[in-house]
Amino acid sequence: MLIEMTDFARRRLFPGDGRATAIQDCTAGEFTARLNAEPPHAVLPGYAPFCRLHVHRNWTSTKCSVIPITAENRHLLRSAYEARTPAELPVLVRWFEGLQPPVANWLIPILYSREQMAKEGTPIAAEWGIVGCLYTLEPEEIPMVPITMLRNALGVGEGGSGVPIDRAAYARSVAFWSTHANWR
Repeated sequence: MLIEMTDFARRRLFPGDGRATAIQDCTAGEFTARLNAEPPHAVLPGYAPFCRLHVHRNWTSTKCSVIPITAENRHLLRSAYEARTPAELPVLVRWFEGLQPPVANWLIPILYSREQMAKEGTPIAAEWGIVGCLYTLEPEEIPMVPITMLRNALGVGEGGSGVPIDRAAYARSVAFWSTHANWR
């Protein structure tokens, strides 16, 4: 099975500006080469048949992407309207500023099939394209952010995948993200 880095993921995971929230200690090419050379610890089903997650032990100094919200750190939460790309509508996002999470134990690349990538206007040569990556303490998926589920339901034209909302998955996502936030 061949995996390819998409431009969308490269911009977010390897922005080249020294951002602490990026994948550390390797280039996008080195990251992709390692994923292709090393079998994953586990393969998790994604939110749709065209999506899967490969669980790899973290070989970098990349830190966890999510931090629990506590009474002690709630005052460090920030929010703004942002778009992931110029073509997308800005949505409300929130994050911590001023916190340092621990180094992640696991890197979990999110992969889309070649067919889905073509449907979304990003043809790839490999069987699977990297569209994101989770950095976690446990070898398990972090629930998709609720707004991403909504964007996906809006369809490819709005930056989503066209997968309808799963109400139970959405409720689990809301429960998780009500008590956790990303950091910058």
